[in-house]
Amino acid sequence: MADSLRLRLNQLEWREVDGEVVALDLRTSRYLAVNRSGARLWSTLAAGATRDQLSTLLVETYGLPRTQAEDETDAFLEMLAGEDLLEGS
Repeated sequence: MADSLRLRLNQLEWREVDGEVVALDLRTSRYLAVNRSGARLWSTLAAGATRDQLSTLLVETYGLPRTQAEDETDAFLEMLAGEDLLEGS
């Protein structure tokens, strides 16, 4: 996952509400809610980011150890990929 990743914008609506993200995949009519730390990653992915940039964001924002930040980033990216919400560039 060294390439830049971006949220799929086609038929995906999302809003940040009280620091969290609520998204609707219009293709499947499925809702997705993302907590505050996920919302930070989500908004960064909206503009495009690498896995390393996302992990660094968690380290700098929440003071996580690098390995924990990488694990959490990987889990988040796997969840988004499983929902077909990511595009690689």
